[in-house]
Amino acid sequence: MSSSKTHILHLIKSLGRGGAEKLIPETVAMHDREKYAFFCLYFHLRPNSLTEELMDLGVPVKYLPPTRFGFPGLVKQVADFVKTHHIAIIHCHLPLAGVLGRCVSLLTGVKVVYTEHNVWERYHPLSRLLNKLTFGWQQVVISVSDEVKSSILSHYRPNKMRPLITTIPNAVNTAAFQRGATERRTIRDQLGMDEETIVVGQVAVFRIQKRLDRWMAVAKKIAEAHPRVHFLLVGDGPERETVNLSMGSGSFESRVHLVGAKQDVLPYLSAMDMYMMTSDFEGLPVAMLEAMSCGLPVLSTHVGGIGGVIHDGVEGFLCPKDDTERLLAGAEMLIAHPLKRDEMGTKARQLVVTQFGIGRMVKSLEEVYDKVQKLS
Repeated sequence: MSSSKTHILHLIKSLGRGGAEKLIPETVAMHDREKYAFFCLYFHLRPNSLTEELMDLGVPVKYLPPTRFGFPGLVKQVADFVKTHHIAIIHCHLPLAGVLGRCVSLLTGVKVVYTEHNVWERYHPLSRLLNKLTFGWQQVVISVSDEVKSSILSHYRPNKMRPLITTIPNAVNTAAFQRGATERRTIRDQLGMDEETIVVGQVAVFRIQKRLDRWMAVAKKIAEAHPRVHFLLVGDGPERETVNLSMGSGSFESRVHLVGAKQDVLPYLSAMDMYMMTSDFEGLPVAMLEAMSCGLPVLSTHVGGIGGVIHDGVEGFLCPKDDTERLLAGAEMLIAHPLKRDEMGTKARQLVVTQFGIGRMVKSLEEVYDKVQKLS
């Protein structure tokens, strides 16, 4: 790789298929590769990794195995990598990688950009404390929504010099994420659903914050009143057992389709008619933006940055996180009125195309990278 390029290292805990992780290959693919060279390090193994996608984009990816020296050993490994590969900027994602990257910065003098993907209140107290103690050791912080920025500022006040905190919303490749009629038929045929079937779905890593037990409870109530409705969950993760227990058995189970984690989620989004989330907390979920880009209206709890995207009654319906019963009324309306469902889905795509396109996000990131290099 040419030394004339700016070398940027993405540092992240794992390369599982979460929203924060997926944005790395999405943005790298759109960056000016004549100007920037990208690398990626991660230090926690998870199944269904994004490693191959990054390597296909020409990004060197390296897993850092644990050492007997613990966290200091990780710091040394990253510092050695930074020196060997002439890294100019470490772009860290999520708290533990953020703390690691800032410690490396103290040793090497490399500049640090940190993306905050979630509100601080939802981090483990130790993660929050370490994040706060080291927060001033970096040049720029990117928040994925105004709600995330407000959360940062409620816990931490930057000094006059650093860090600069700016909001760059998550984004989606709207050209790639468009509902396909062929994909829709293929998936529905595979799952035994005809075109008259109404499909409520979600793409997610099965984590506790997603409250998929709550999702199943809402789905059961929808199913009781609407025998034509099926439910589709794309993903996997540590809460898989909770999902299975919440689903139960019997007639409802036969209408729930758990297809596991998929590298390509577009065919499954194409098979859906509406997108439902019941999370306890979020930053700005990339999977939701992908669903909207595919023309799906959204039923969701009003948490994190979701309320800054979905206008209740326009692109979907929102409810308080502890009152998901209110999602039922939204689902009822969308099921009973297909023209309204299509209208709201069209508005959802229009909003994402105009405000959350990946090109806009990449341009903003490159402006940050250029600014960081000029900072002392």
